[in-house]
Amino acid sequence: MSWSPDQELVLLATGQQTLIMMTKDFEPILEQQIHQDDFGESKFITVGWGRKETQFHGSEGRQAAFQMQMHESALPWDDHRPQVTWRGDGQFFAVSVVCPETGARKVRVWNREFALQSTSEPVAGLGPALAWKPSGSLIASTQDKPNQQDIVFFEKNGLLHGHFTLPFLKDEVKVNDLLWNADSSVLAVWPEDLQREESSIPKTCVQLWTVGNYHWYLKQSLSFSTCGKSKIVSLMWDPVTPYRLHVLCQGWHYLAYDWHWTTDRSVGDNSSDLSNVAVIDGNRVLVTVFRQTVVPPPMCTYQLLFPHPVNQVTFLAHPQKSNDLAVLDASNQISVYKCGDCPSADPTVKLGAVGGSGFKVCLRTPHLEKRYKIQFENNEDQDVNPLKLGLLTWIEEDVFLAVSHSEFSPRSVIHHLTAASSEMDEEHGQLNVSSSAAVDGVIISLCCNSKTKSVVLQLADGQIFKYLWESPSLAIKPWKNSGGFPVRFPYPCTQTELAMIGEEECVLGLTDRCRFFINDIEVASNITSFAVYDEFLLLTTHSHTCQCFCLRDASFKTLQAGLSSNHVSHGEVLRKVERGSRIVTVVPQDTKLVLQMPRGNLEVVHHRALVLAQIRKWLDKLMFKEAFECMRKLRINLNLIYDHNPKVFLGNVETFIKQIDSVNHINLFFTELKEEDVTKTMYPAPVTSSVYLSRDPDGNKIDLVCDAMRAVMESINPHKYCLSILTSHVKKTTPELEIVLQKVHELQGNAPSDPDAVSAEEALKYLLHLVDVNELYDHSLGTYDFDLVLMVAEKSQKDPKEYLPFLNTLKKMETNYQRFTIDKYLKRYEKAIGHLSKCGPEYFPECLNLIKDKNLYNEALKLYSPSSQQYQDISIAYGEHLMQEHMYEPAGLMFARCGAHEKALSAFLTCGNWKQALCVAAQLNFTKDQLVGLGRTLAGKLVEQRKHIDAAMVLEECAQDYEEAVLLLLEGAAWEEALRLVYKYNRLDIIETNVKPSILEAQKNYMAFLDSQTATFSRHKKRLLVVRELKEQAQQAGLDDEVPHGQESDLFSETSSVVSGSEMSGKYSHSNSRISARSSKNRRKAERKKHSLKEGSPLEDLALLEALSEVVQNTENLKDEVYHILKVLFLFEFDEQGRELQKAFEDTLQLMERSLPEIWTLTYQQNSATPVLGPNSTANSIMASYQQQKTSVPVLDAELFIPPKINRRTQWKLSLLD
Repeated sequence: MSWSPDQELVLLATGQQTLIMMTKDFEPILEQQIHQDDFGESKFITVGWGRKETQFHGSEGRQAAFQMQMHESALPWDDHRPQVTWRGDGQFFAVSVVCPETGARKVRVWNREFALQSTSEPVAGLGPALAWKPSGSLIASTQDKPNQQDIVFFEKNGLLHGHFTLPFLKDEVKVNDLLWNADSSVLAVWPEDLQREESSIPKTCVQLWTVGNYHWYLKQSLSFSTCGKSKIVSLMWDPVTPYRLHVLCQGWHYLAYDWHWTTDRSVGDNSSDLSNVAVIDGNRVLVTVFRQTVVPPPMCTYQLLFPHPVNQVTFLAHPQKSNDLAVLDASNQISVYKCGDCPSADPTVKLGAVGGSGFKVCLRTPHLEKRYKIQFENNEDQDVNPLKLGLLTWIEEDVFLAVSHSEFSPRSVIHHLTAASSEMDEEHGQLNVSSSAAVDGVIISLCCNSKTKSVVLQLADGQIFKYLWESPSLAIKPWKNSGGFPVRFPYPCTQTELAMIGEEECVLGLTDRCRFFINDIEVASNITSFAVYDEFLLLTTHSHTCQCFCLRDASFKTLQAGLSSNHVSHGEVLRKVERGSRIVTVVPQDTKLVLQMPRGNLEVVHHRALVLAQIRKWLDKLMFKEAFECMRKLRINLNLIYDHNPKVFLGNVETFIKQIDSVNHINLFFTELKEEDVTKTMYPAPVTSSVYLSRDPDGNKIDLVCDAMRAVMESINPHKYCLSILTSHVKKTTPELEIVLQKVHELQGNAPSDPDAVSAEEALKYLLHLVDVNELYDHSLGTYDFDLVLMVAEKSQKDPKEYLPFLNTLKKMETNYQRFTIDKYLKRYEKAIGHLSKCGPEYFPECLNLIKDKNLYNEALKLYSPSSQQYQDISIAYGEHLMQEHMYEPAGLMFARCGAHEKALSAFLTCGNWKQALCVAAQLNFTKDQLVGLGRTLAGKLVEQRKHIDAAMVLEECAQDYEEAVLLLLEGAAWEEALRLVYKYNRLDIIETNVKPSILEAQKNYMAFLDSQTATFSRHKKRLLVVRELKEQAQQAGLDDEVPHGQESDLFSETSSVVSGSEMSGKYSHSNSRISARSSKNRRKAERKKHSLKEGSPLEDLALLEALSEVVQNTENLKDEVYHILKVLFLFEFDEQGRELQKAFEDTLQLMERSLPEIWTLTYQQNSATPVLGPNSTANSIMASYQQQKTSVPVLDAELFIPPKINRRTQWKLSLLD
């Protein structure tokens, strides 16, 4: 009888060789004969080719094609009963029956509707055990072969698909049953010994098999007896908990085993640890040394052979001896293997993937130290529970911890196993249970910290206890957090570790549901695996990333924040990995992180956080070679060698060069140098310390490193490091190519005898890889050394017909003219005129033409003495050049300096410098009439420039025309200066005739101006308020009548959207997108028209603000003028006019000052004009930002929203008129 997985159907196999299907209420549905002649609905279709008669049959010959297939009968111990198994989804079931015709077993597959699907191919020695994998892919059964027993797999169509061999001989055991666990990851095999001798007691066992990388591993073997209370009656997997196995023995003894996956790896953190990982495979332990070899399973570095199947492996939790391991087998013996010198080869150690003929093994394999038999005080439970001890942990060299569980109560006992002294037998020893400590509850995990020696226990209910194994009382205390509260996992964790987070030792746990806890705080719920290495915590996640956190300065909150924001790039913390990757191990003091894929194959990655941390450690220890090799291999920027700690590097440059000891590697370091500090950009340090802040602010980084390394290389061996020295010159901020070429030339002339030295040809060939050949040719020509030029030219791709005639022409020239020609060719004009100036007076015209052509006047004047004629000619040419550039005053000074007074006078007249003009006139010995004419000319120029006071002074001094001078002063509103001249020349009549009328006229003009400004201000203010009110009404009514603001209209295409078209309707528009193509005159005109005061214009509010600001500024600028006219009004007793002007000006200022807060109410916010776009924006948010943008201020008009300032401290009011 067999129930379907959904418990809706039951299948009965009767003695009448029929199958009856019933409902769960035992109502018959269908009945079929168990033996069918038909193959089934999935019968294979042949199209006529590939017949057996036409196939090649090897050594059997052609007659094998016509041999009749002989069917073997069922196995002798077969009970001939039908075996039924269902697929996990209940849609199909398979039946294994003995065929009455052939006597052999066959497997038939039926569907839920009782239709035959397929019949298995004939398989000799097929056993009765049958189990369909819940995932539905394979059907497992057994097969006896001539020399072995196999577990074979059928597909749904009846064809064989793979097998693996059981570790038994033929006819040694029979397989009672096969059972798949709920997630199809473990296959339980229940073999039982076939009784051969009457005196022997047959035994049975339960084997757990898993598959990885297409290899089947025997992970656990539980031995039972076939008689007494340890005889197995029933065996089944839990349908809900995948790794829980239920065993029912005779006498109602019930055992329940909870399994979970673990990775047995060495726990050392120094370079002596080989990063061993052990894999259990039956009576073998496969060990892979990941420090030296990375081979995919089932291959390994070496394997350890045992007489019994292995159940547990543990490595010694000692930092210096972490490569030693202990193995617990099914016979409850512990075998200890230690790494060290062994006098003879160990037969139990067999090399794996690193072995082979002619292969030299460069690693030390462990040797069997001793096998220990465990001596229990009470053996009553031994026969019932074969797995007496679990969670074996090797604490010290002679101390083991193990856990056993009580049979009758939920209690666990921790045993101390210590080695008994045995001097007689060196190969075998005995472990005694020296002491035990009981715990109320079932211990499901035990972990140890190799540094702190702390031991932590986890109970099935999540409680965490600290086991004080070193104390005499063997106390067990609750694990408490920093706050003093007991720690308890909310859910049982299948993997636990101890780690130091900051200054606190914490328990890390991972459940089978991928929930990750630190103490009792859940920090993530998508973690697939984790590992603790040194000060780092590494985790893999469901989002296919591997994250690495430094625990030294971390906290719960930082870890939780880092794990919860996977969408944010974390720099060196996060990296992508292949889907389903899980952490195997981390190689200590290295950068390797070994990951295993779901299929079972391995992948080694170098996590950036581990790489940078290891490089920083090497650099701190001055291990430059290791750091350099790692950085070169993993493509880390070599600037980190210097930037990590500049002072230390510069102080140990010699150590760096001696460790690298490779010219190519030093050159590579030079070529990667750049000014950027990579510790702040590419590789920011996780912790800010004084080491990283000790950068010298002065000096250029590249030049500093190049000079320091070159000095050391020249002191060690300049011939060996010749190419590196050349590179240090070329790599500088300003390449020292002349020095490089000179050194290459020296190599050509004096070839060194040093065997490590390079020739001039090799050096030049290398140099051409660093520098462009044309640039190198030009620099060699600039050295004026023709031998060097020829050497470079010969190595280049230049045609000799091009450069040889040019060089021959140069050789025929005089030295200075030759160098002038070279510098002119190289466009080094300053040097060129320097050499040409030495060639003699006959070459001066050519020199002057070059000076004028390249504007080298200042440089040329330094080459000649001021008394020379050449100096005079250059000065005059310089002055004429300045006149052409409309720099009249400097031109006049240059002409005056060289004695060209007529030209100087013309220049000073043009620029209006009347004082210098008079000085030059004195030097030219002008007559009185000439001075009068000059004075009147100067006065006219100054009046044009609105310099009335200066013009009056010139007229008074040169033309002695003080009356005209007074009139000019009155015109320029210089009232007090005009009065000074009137009283100086005692012409009081001018006061009545000219001064007073001018003052009264000016007062009237000021009054008219103030009235005009006040009216304009009031009108613009009123209109501005109206415009703002209209805009607010339009915005509330949803009337988008405004066009895009000014320059922002460039952002909108003419055909981009309907919105822009509707905004343009009924309005005139202007687009500045075409202004860039206009002339500067039109551009200025368009700029003036941008803000139009015409009513209804698109930017009328901005135009009004601009006009109001201009009115305020003009009024503010009148304060000084008003103050001066008020003084003279009071002086000449025009008090009424003075008070009128003072009152009008004061009223105008007060009106404007009161209106400022009312007019300039908006504060320009630049970000308000920026649309809210991006991945987090929505259609509504974009539209809202666009609406806001239309009412905001363009960037170019931001200054209009800054109110003009009225300075109250400026003194303009005359208190005498109050």
